[in-house]
Amino acid sequence: MKAIQIATYNKNIIRALLGLKTVEKSAGSPGDDEVLVKMHAAPCNPSDIAFIQGTYNIVKSLPAVPGFEGAGTVVETGKNTGHLLGKKVSAFVQRDTDGTWAEFFVVHRDDLIVLKDEMDPDQAACFTVNPFTAYGLMEIALLRESKAVVQNAAGGQVAAFVRLMAAENGMEVINIVRKKESVDVLRQAGARHVLYENDEDFEQQLRGLCAELQATTAFDAVGGPLAGTIFNSLVPDAELVIYGGLSGKPVENLDVMGPIFQNKIISGFNLIDWKNELDAEDFEKISGFLQDKFIGGTYKTKIQGSTTLDKIVKGLRGYIANMSAGKILIRP
Repeated sequence: MKAIQIATYNKNIIRALLGLKTVEKSAGSPGDDEVLVKMHAAPCNPSDIAFIQGTYNIVKSLPAVPGFEGAGTVVETGKNTGHLLGKKVSAFVQRDTDGTWAEFFVVHRDDLIVLKDEMDPDQAACFTVNPFTAYGLMEIALLRESKAVVQNAAGGQVAAFVRLMAAENGMEVINIVRKKESVDVLRQAGARHVLYENDEDFEQQLRGLCAELQATTAFDAVGGPLAGTIFNSLVPDAELVIYGGLSGKPVENLDVMGPIFQNKIISGFNLIDWKNELDAEDFEKISGFLQDKFIGGTYKTKIQGSTTLDKIVKGLRGYIANMSAGKILIRP
């Protein structure tokens, strides 16, 4: 099969991309609890970019095939997975094995979601990360009985799902964007509260909205000084949930009086850990709920285009230049 392979990590993003090579290699054979998936498509997520730079928490034995997520059809099974033959599946895996940027992909059955026949294959390719991340984050806000949430990276896909889920639960969302043009884009899409982080009075605006709407939960995908500003702007008894680090910087400018005198806390969200804490029945219910939302057209991942294995570098450079335009799919 053809596959993308990374031989070394490189923090320089251009060199990291240029280090991606298309290779011919064995597709592999599934073990007892594994299946071989013929890939339909795999997206590139920010975590994939961080992985090839060597700055993500997941480190694999190299050389390796990147790609944490994707969808396709099971074409070969192991001893204990025969019931999955021919099934349409979506996968999310971060084990020390080859990933999804290939024509075929060997995956453990625990890392699969069996899809309903009506599920759109392109949407299935992006199904296992962002929608479930948004669902898990919203669970935190609902448990806190938050009237409003704050989120940065508001032009991204997780943020889009958070807005939909918040609206379904009667919850306000304060959206923070880093590009001025994103303000109008989100407002035209129906977002009520959109702040541009480089406005001179940004912090004043944020504090005012947090107080007015009683925002007690915030979702941070960026880190750096913005995370500290959000934390400081929250009302007492609030929680900042960190689920990404797009800036590559540690949280800064944290007012330590918040945790001491206002009972504010900071927590982290990791999708794999969240999933592992669920029993199989609960996860199946959540998966079914989300699939029905996609099948019915209520939820949809924004996809800006696609690329092939042979044109991976060009395709990913376009995606990195404008992530807010939507996902790019890698089609074998």
